[in-house]
Amino acid sequence: MKKLLVKNFGLFAIASLTLGLAPFTPPHIWGKLQWIAGGGAFHGEQPMQLMDWMDLLMHGAPWLLLIISGTLIVADKLKKNRQGNQPG
Repeated sequence: MKKLLVKNFGLFAIASLTLGLAPFTPPHIWGKLQWIAGGGAFHGEQPMQLMDWMDLLMHGAPWLLLIISGTLIVADKLKKNRQGNQPG
């Protein structure tokens, strides 16, 4: 699974820039994050409905995968760098 996440970093980047930002003015992901940060997602006049949560999942998944993939790549590089610098 880890290799698959690292291998598909480019795909996740493209998906984040297309699906993750669609529609582009303004991106749904940004609106949903503001809705959650503003506290209106769970209660208030118009709490988020199931469709809104699914929309957040659809537009947020590419970003989440990109962050996980990037973190794994950086961690692997740091690990290799540490191994290469050990006296031996």
